[in-house]
Amino acid sequence: MITELLAKNNSLPIDFHLQAIADSLAVTPNCVLHAPPGAGKTTRVPLALLDSAWRNGRRILLLEPRRLAARTAAARLASTLGEPVGKTVGYRIKNDTRISAETQIEVVTEGILTRMIQQDPELPNVGCIIFDEFHERSLHADLGLALAIEIQGALRDDLRLLVMSATLDTEEVSALLENCPVISSQGRSYPVEIKHVPLSGASNSRIEQQIPAMLRHVVATIRHALTVEPGSILVFLPGASEIRYVAEQLAGTIPDDILVAPLFGTLSQKEQDAAILAAPAGTRKIVLSTSIAETSLTIEGIRVVIDSGLSRSMRFSPATGMDRLITLPVSLAEANQRTGRAGRLEKGICYRLWSEVQENSFRAFAQPEIKDSDLAPLALELAQWGATGMDGLSALAWMTPPPASNYQHALLLLQQLDILDSTYTITEHGKQVARLPLHPRFGHMVLKAHENGYGHTAAVVASLLSERLPNHIADIRYLLEDIVSQKNSSSSKAIAQNTQTLCRRLKISSTEAIQPSLAGLCIIIAYPDRIGMLQNGSRTTYKLSNGRRATLSEDNHLAGNPFIAVAELNDASATPKIWRGAPVTLETIETLFSHHIIYNDTIAWDEQTKAVQAHKVKQLYELTLATEPSTTFSEEAVTAALLDGIRTMGLSSLPWSKDAIALRNRLYFLHTTCARTTSKQSINWPNVSEKGLLHTIEDWLSPFLTGMRKAADLKQLDMEQILLAMLDWSTQKAMDTLAPTHFTVPSGSAIRIDYTEPERPVLPVKLQEMFGATETPAICNSQIPLTVHLLSPAGRPLQVTRDLISFWENGYPSVRAEMRGRYPKHPWPENPLTAQATRKTNRALNNTSR
Repeated sequence: MITELLAKNNSLPIDFHLQAIADSLAVTPNCVLHAPPGAGKTTRVPLALLDSAWRNGRRILLLEPRRLAARTAAARLASTLGEPVGKTVGYRIKNDTRISAETQIEVVTEGILTRMIQQDPELPNVGCIIFDEFHERSLHADLGLALAIEIQGALRDDLRLLVMSATLDTEEVSALLENCPVISSQGRSYPVEIKHVPLSGASNSRIEQQIPAMLRHVVATIRHALTVEPGSILVFLPGASEIRYVAEQLAGTIPDDILVAPLFGTLSQKEQDAAILAAPAGTRKIVLSTSIAETSLTIEGIRVVIDSGLSRSMRFSPATGMDRLITLPVSLAEANQRTGRAGRLEKGICYRLWSEVQENSFRAFAQPEIKDSDLAPLALELAQWGATGMDGLSALAWMTPPPASNYQHALLLLQQLDILDSTYTITEHGKQVARLPLHPRFGHMVLKAHENGYGHTAAVVASLLSERLPNHIADIRYLLEDIVSQKNSSSSKAIAQNTQTLCRRLKISSTEAIQPSLAGLCIIIAYPDRIGMLQNGSRTTYKLSNGRRATLSEDNHLAGNPFIAVAELNDASATPKIWRGAPVTLETIETLFSHHIIYNDTIAWDEQTKAVQAHKVKQLYELTLATEPSTTFSEEAVTAALLDGIRTMGLSSLPWSKDAIALRNRLYFLHTTCARTTSKQSINWPNVSEKGLLHTIEDWLSPFLTGMRKAADLKQLDMEQILLAMLDWSTQKAMDTLAPTHFTVPSGSAIRIDYTEPERPVLPVKLQEMFGATETPAICNSQIPLTVHLLSPAGRPLQVTRDLISFWENGYPSVRAEMRGRYPKHPWPENPLTAQATRKTNRALNNTSR
């Protein structure tokens, strides 16, 4: 009967494969269908399976990634049968169900499937699950498929699974489904001309900075297309705020017979339906849409697509524990899906607002949502399923396994919310949270608030934050006041509907007052990791309880509050920007989190006072709520804190005398230059470089810090004696032998050696005192020649040499010729090797000879 009915409808490419799909599922439980947009897979395949014997009267579940797609698909399927929705074909989405006892095909959103599985894992009334548009790789679709595979293997070997995709690697899905058959269909579309219309002067700046110019370019392109192209226009924009901007720019500037219809997820059902319906006779329509219109929908009358090339989605960072909304270029697959919207009903045109060169850098496919999402909802689902901890995660068959770091962060959050216990097993409280159609944070919040008499307020806050309202009111209290005063908007209607559903489920009285003053309390229940504490000297910088810092804009009404509860922030930069929140008092925080507050005696270096300070600290997670001076500390703790201060200030904070510096230079020479030359020596000379001394500072400095607490006390230290204490007696003797402080020259003078440059120790000596020296002075067992700085009688450098014999032979004659006239009172013999070394003048030498 169904086959005959389908044959009466207009032929679609998928019709040639419907029998093959049915035959395949008759003999094997799994199948993959690859069918491009326009093939008719969504509206034909479920109907074609109704007559299958293996169904045994069980329902077919058709999964759609979005509520709008689910409602639209159900309507098309029911229309084909000539029936209203809710009879043979029905749907079930959040806050809206149209099914009956006669329903055989149930179109559901992916989150609904997960909830159905959790309620009854055997799915006794389900014969087949169809995963439509699986190439979108939503988190719920990946989870649903993983759970369905486990059900099929453990409980229901007769359960059929059909994965349908337009642009996916079908072999990979087939392998996941035990190498099941893959059936491919052609699509049906009309030719679409692609015109690249890049934004002139586009820079390499961040995408967010390019958006204003891009939006002006979008408006200009729409106006151009209206003048040269017939038919309605579909414009793809990254988000609701951009849609509103473009709509405002077009208002009053285009002919009256052209309608502007926004299309995004938070619009009411009526507004969404108006966007996808054909324009009234004699009019055209401009549909301004997010990526919601890429797949699963046919928007009537569209023959022109204008694609901004951008999409927006949430990304989760395990390093910060925060979501951030990012704007990215679309993938090639997404761009092609968007282009195809122009050719669904007739020949069309697509304006791509980027260059062909830019297109070469586009990703082939969008990243699976599971790789970048907040995995707390997934972790709760798996805990409820019985897959506990990381081991439970790895036990399931995943198309793309969730990143371990993200998943571990999700587990820790659920423990913090008392949803999981220390073994990652779901708690009784967690089971109650799992029953609510909310993020675990919000489910936890509403339940805890309900226990304490303000559940209605928490339900409204949960609905507000779940809907991601587009307005720019930062203080949640004011949003609650708007709801209390019953200000009307499509968003507030959606919030009211969600709130009513929650209140009915939890038996919260509708007469319970909404209390805007409790907004902050509700938020910190959901976000214990986002309690913000104002930093000293600032009105806008807060430290969060997760250790991060975040800022408010100066004109934000929340600025200056000592404590705030942060509900939404933008983590796109190193210091996140707080978007929404509410004030909260310290008393509220201490009451609510009394079992998480710890008291510690701390002792630490204080950079401002340059001293060790001891405090008794009241700590909540990473926030220091209060401190007071403490007398409870040990001498060892003081020393450790003082050492931290020295590390902070650097070794220059220690009182290095000239003798201490000279000793340190000798030791460094021994550790480096001398040690390399005398490789067979057994002495392990200490590393007295800045890095080396800081690394071992506890060993060599701690014994001398007893009784000291501040930087000024360090002046008492004798650094020369401290360095010597690093050496035993025999090592000191070896030092004096290998690296003596002085060298005795031919005149009999003991000249201090300068070890400032460890590679080239210097002997600064007057030239006359070296007469008769037939070898270059050397140290370190005569292995390292000294760099001799030969000085004039006035102590000025004449020559630098490490080869004294060569100097006597080659350099001395010219020095003698120049200097003997300048210093006639001093000896300048022709042969310095036979002359007497002396510090005296000629007259003193003559008097001595008499």
